[in-house]
Amino acid sequence: MNIAVIFAGGVGSRMHTKEKPKQFLNMHGKPIIIHTLDQFEAHEEIDGIVVACVEEWIPYLEELVRKYNLEKVKRIVPGGANGQQSIYFGLCAAEEAAGGERSIVLIHDGVRPLINQKVISSSIESVKLHGSAIASVKVKETVLLVDEQGGIREIPDREQSRLARAPQSFWLEEIIAAHRRAIAEELLDFIDCCSMMQHYGKKLYLIDSPGENIKITTPEDFYIMRAMLDAKEDSQIYGMGE
Repeated sequence: MNIAVIFAGGVGSRMHTKEKPKQFLNMHGKPIIIHTLDQFEAHEEIDGIVVACVEEWIPYLEELVRKYNLEKVKRIVPGGANGQQSIYFGLCAAEEAAGGERSIVLIHDGVRPLINQKVISSSIESVKLHGSAIASVKVKETVLLVDEQGGIREIPDREQSRLARAPQSFWLEEIIAAHRRAIAEELLDFIDCCSMMQHYGKKLYLIDSPGENIKITTPEDFYIMRAMLDAKEDSQIYGMGE
């Protein structure tokens, strides 16, 4: 099986939203999380979707899943205290959904809705060939590594630098084993799965991600997403994409 694990456990503190978490903000007529889930629902190679969600918003998400006929959503589980724990809860739900079948998981942010079908396909193929797939983009500007005093410690070569994005994809049995090892070792603050897998010596393979595959974290990100969706809509109307 190929299972998408979507984590939507954030509360949107940097978005400054008052009424609802950022993943439920409306954009072009539907919530951001639904834009994200639509991409996996529509992909022919995705067999199931599980979502780790802010617990008190699970009934609302269940209602949205029914409204938008998202038939591949198999489980919605409460998120955890941080991103690592939310992903782990999602992986456990994926393990249940897989029912013992060897499976690929594509771990993705609920607030990263501008993923496309090609990235999903490339992720699945890379896991089959190499055991992992980390969506990434080339760095367009100079990256500065700083020390604790804010001084410049190192300037990495731009040609050898990438920004990790999502999905981050693995064999389910391998990534869930890494999570359980981290829990046993009380390593509870990995920023993402590729950091965890690298820590445990896993060789990681990169795939190209489109530049627009951004994470909607701040109001600026929200406006960028809206502009991109407007541009895509205009291209359909005026033939700009032909």
